[in-house]
Amino acid sequence: MTKTAIPYGFWHSDWSAEKAASASRDFAEIRAGHGGVFWIEYDPADARSTLWYWRAGRAVCVTPADVSLRSRVYEYGGGAFCLMDQGVAFVNEKDQQIYLQSIGHKTAAEPVALTQRPYCRYGDLQFDPVRSTILAVEETQADEQVAHRLVCFSVRDGARSVLAEGADFYSSPTIDAESQRMAWIQWQRPDQPWTSTCLWMAERGGDGAWQTPRCLAGAEGGESLQQPRFAADGTLYCLSDRAGWWQPWREQGDRLVPAFTPVDDEKGSGAAALPAFDHAPAPWQLGTVSYLPLAYSGLLLTRMVDGYGLLFERGQEGHERQLATGFSRCRQLAADDQRYYCIAGAADRVPAVLALDRKTGETCILAGGSQPLPADQLSRPQPFSFATGEDETAHAFFYPPCNASCRSLEGERPPLVVFLHGGPTSACYPIFDPRVQYWTQRGFAVTDLNYRGSSGFGRAYRERLREQWGVVDVEDARAVIRALAAGGQIDAARTFIRGSSAGGYTALCALVSDAGFSGGASLYGVSDPLALRAATHKFEADYLDWLIGDPERHADRYRQRAPLHNAEHISVPVIFFQGGQDAVVLPEQTESMVAALRQRNVPVEYCFYPEERHGFRQAANLADALEQECRFYQRVLR
Repeated sequence: MTKTAIPYGFWHSDWSAEKAASASRDFAEIRAGHGGVFWIEYDPADARSTLWYWRAGRAVCVTPADVSLRSRVYEYGGGAFCLMDQGVAFVNEKDQQIYLQSIGHKTAAEPVALTQRPYCRYGDLQFDPVRSTILAVEETQADEQVAHRLVCFSVRDGARSVLAEGADFYSSPTIDAESQRMAWIQWQRPDQPWTSTCLWMAERGGDGAWQTPRCLAGAEGGESLQQPRFAADGTLYCLSDRAGWWQPWREQGDRLVPAFTPVDDEKGSGAAALPAFDHAPAPWQLGTVSYLPLAYSGLLLTRMVDGYGLLFERGQEGHERQLATGFSRCRQLAADDQRYYCIAGAADRVPAVLALDRKTGETCILAGGSQPLPADQLSRPQPFSFATGEDETAHAFFYPPCNASCRSLEGERPPLVVFLHGGPTSACYPIFDPRVQYWTQRGFAVTDLNYRGSSGFGRAYRERLREQWGVVDVEDARAVIRALAAGGQIDAARTFIRGSSAGGYTALCALVSDAGFSGGASLYGVSDPLALRAATHKFEADYLDWLIGDPERHADRYRQRAPLHNAEHISVPVIFFQGGQDAVVLPEQTESMVAALRQRNVPVEYCFYPEERHGFRQAANLADALEQECRFYQRVLR
């Protein structure tokens, strides 16, 4: 095919914003049971999350048309359903109550409300089959006070019991097979779940009541524990980063020991310890399953390696087998006697639900996994690390322009769009991102940046952002441009920076710093950290103190790092996107930033979507935002 010479940034493509938005379909949680496997599927076409049941080679949706599964506990939710003996329990997005639904082999009954507490939200659902109860994290909002506790509800009559209260936050309630021991995670303000948490456990007494709980790990602070799980033999496992990485540990008596290091071998010979990698992402959401104890010893676990999320089966003796080798990010694990299940992404396809034969490792795609673009139209991620700061290293993925029918003008280098993930304690992964392909199809290069502070690279890397938000992340955005320009991969004079939420803050800070960007985009991004601190929800109420510092002691630091108070230093065009129902970054914050720039006659565009929350979900809005942003950059390039 003869390619037409067109300037970078203006290539023609059939990969439209609408196609990119429709390719944003994704999967969330996955659970095995009832002779098959269940998962949540999110469809941007109607912005609903529905439950699907796969059995005997066939998948069916069991969610009624007027229902969507989604928890809003801690605003980010998670743990929106669990399996029961006769069906499922789930959280209805509309009212945040728990519903029960019977599931047959071919049909599903209408859901029935288990809870009727309109001032409460629920998430992280777990089923106790021995006592026939649903365990959950309960979020109560009354009189402008928000409280959290662990509760359970009887499936028979809806009777509610409080399991634990008094801590600021709870997650991951889990019960052993005999319903004699319960474990959970809790933490106190001002900590976040990725900075310092505690593992608690309680045992039943002879009368069936829970005895006084005890803290098994984390009491001294400075350790992030997540995802407690009981193995079939009753052993309690948990992920801990006390050794610098989120790795599986197991209980021995009243303490935790490394899951794969013999406790009676002081020299550490015998079974090899796990390599130094994270085995979970930062716990922003409830209900994450990134490892599973196996019935016959060993673990099924994910491992973050150089930004990739790989899947391994590891025996107690240290033998490992990598599974799903054609996929670059595996998450949300489940298992039955014959198969492992996970949600997986790859560079060339949309997310998929996988079933893997436990004996052969053979992989079968149960849902998703289509390849929207042919190989000659696909820009593949190129992982690289680069120097930044004072003798430090940061990480990114580079996507070069790719279009089968267009080529650049002779001697021209492509403009660059720097992608910044949210969080900021989150990460980007080398998987098919329809937005990235939208840009590369039009002749833009893209770099997806895992700046210092991102998760997946160990605790020390994650903690580089402590009191340095708006500093080290901006340094990394500058450094990645230098690295790519030095390699001749981009035109350093034509660069754009964009991000959502916390990524939007970093983008605005980079524009304030006059880092040479041609323009930028903020999608519901933070422009005034102090305003965010005053108005944000309980889960993140103290996060700004960790990211920037105490506002009373470091008031000057907040002002120096607030894009709103430094708008006079922004001289390049900026486009803003905001949801009208955003409870994390309120519309007033974005609108104040827009007004400040317009007052100085800086070219600004503002796109407002009344029905969206923090993170756009509706296909029409996703497409519109993508198209508006592209047109904005193209006007800057002209």
